[in-house]
Amino acid sequence: MWRIALDQDDETLQRFRNTLEVGELNRAGRFHFEQHRRHFIVARGFLRSVVAQYLGSQPEALRFEYGAYGKPALAPGHTLRFNLSHSNAVALLAVALDAAIGVDVEHIGADFATEDIARRYFSRAEVEVFNSLQPEERVAAFFRCWTRKEAYIKAIGKGFSQALDAFDVTLAPGTAPALLRAEEDDASRWFLTDVEVGEGYAGALMVERPVAEVRFFRSW
Repeated sequence: MWRIALDQDDETLQRFRNTLEVGELNRAGRFHFEQHRRHFIVARGFLRSVVAQYLGSQPEALRFEYGAYGKPALAPGHTLRFNLSHSNAVALLAVALDAAIGVDVEHIGADFATEDIARRYFSRAEVEVFNSLQPEERVAAFFRCWTRKEAYIKAIGKGFSQALDAFDVTLAPGTAPALLRAEEDDASRWFLTDVEVGEGYAGALMVERPVAEVRFFRSW
């Protein structure tokens, strides 16, 4: 796991920009706000920098392929898997060998953590747990649930084409992170853990195999 602060100086921004492909630069250019364009460039440049270190390559030499739902990957034959998530001013990058992986980070906003949104996106079992909690516990539980669910849909490579109410994760305080149920999938094969990102953020990591240790690095 790698964590990066997305607010970087112009020199760092330009260094990362120089490593990106035309398609990535075009995506950055479609953001309306300059801050969002900068954050995208830093996140993608950091992704290239870290993956290149593992491969003994140059960041600008990497070529990504994209799955049916847009998840980037290295060309077939590479066993290194990765996933990137960013929210507000923080990005998380997860890297593993030969295992599907998904990561999510969210900036916590109490106004988003409502029962209406939970009912719209969470499974029936998750909504029942959410509603059983004390009001002061619900914001943290909401974002535990949200990040764990996003980590799973990113790990399987389907993004939001996967219905979020088609599987269950734990969310109650004091309950270990776990994928409890997944349609057409064996929930027991997935490792799930929360990621301590920093105050005001929630994060989760999903890996398609048992994991003995998660190493965490902070950059900038």
